[in-house]
Amino acid sequence: MQETTTLLYWYDRNFRNLPWRTAPNADLSGAKPNPYHVWLSEIMLQQTTVATVIDYFLKFTVQWPNLENLAEAEEEDVLKAWAGLGYYSRARNLHRCAKLVMREYNGRFPEEEHKLQALPGIGPYTSAAIAAIAFNQHAAVVDGNVERVISRLHAITDPLPGAKHVIKSHMGTLTPHDRPGDFAQAVMDLGATVCTPRSPACTICPWVDVCVGRKQGIHETLPRKAPKKVKPTRKGMAFIVRRADGATLLRRRPDKGLLAGMSEPPTSIWAEDMSQDDLSLAPFNLEWIRASTQVKHTFTHFHLELAIWFAEPNEALEIPEGYWWSTQEELDGEALPTVMKKAVRTPLA
Repeated sequence: MQETTTLLYWYDRNFRNLPWRTAPNADLSGAKPNPYHVWLSEIMLQQTTVATVIDYFLKFTVQWPNLENLAEAEEEDVLKAWAGLGYYSRARNLHRCAKLVMREYNGRFPEEEHKLQALPGIGPYTSAAIAAIAFNQHAAVVDGNVERVISRLHAITDPLPGAKHVIKSHMGTLTPHDRPGDFAQAVMDLGATVCTPRSPACTICPWVDVCVGRKQGIHETLPRKAPKKVKPTRKGMAFIVRRADGATLLRRRPDKGLLAGMSEPPTSIWAEDMSQDDLSLAPFNLEWIRASTQVKHTFTHFHLELAIWFAEPNEALEIPEGYWWSTQEELDGEALPTVMKKAVRTPLA
């Protein structure tokens, strides 16, 4: 197919040099994709930008150079290294997947898309990406960039998410059998660098002459999306107990639910009708002072506003089991999700 050949020619000369990638056309270069690197990067890239992922990927691969090292790691250490990337179930599933592949597959990822999708944390997109990029399997890889490129190329006006199956069908038809991984990355790179959400650089696009959306003058309106539901706003309280030497009292969140297993200062429940001045919800009977600002954070399904309350411990304070003091030097290394990092760094005034 001419469109496929044209794009691969463009990709061979314009590919993004990313730390988890091999050079295009591995058969000619002699380079072989590292399945561990492909899998790790694809998990990290879920809901996260390439620019953010690069530093985390490099840190992970220094700390755990291969799948066996990661499988032998403590979950707490994995969560600490992941802190700041968000969507923390990915980190727990990453660790679970490493253990399962070591145990059930002797440390080698299965190559088939359906077997990959059965592993923890690997869904339809990620299984297709790993199969194509790591193992040269024919698979239709569709992420946000691909949705945009294919919607414009074929002038698909049905809104997302309903149009996903049509986009995947077109991507499957375009994807070649000899270089499926390179083609998937080519479409993703085209969307990231040329066919951008706003002001796409159509004049340098290898598909400019065959792009139906551009011919119809609707390309910048694509892909179309169904209206988003309004996110509710929940409120809560975070209680920062800080010693004179700067150490902060932390605890571990439950193993199930939002931010499961991560570290945090004590917090209240989060609810839309929550009173942020109800000190009966405080974990300890101390002299609490409310910070002049509050922390705002957005999760997938709701906005959160946290009132920050500070107190110093007194001699009568008994630390419950599961709590610990984290010194100023240790705090940056704790498994604190972004919202809790904001909380512990909030100034009093």
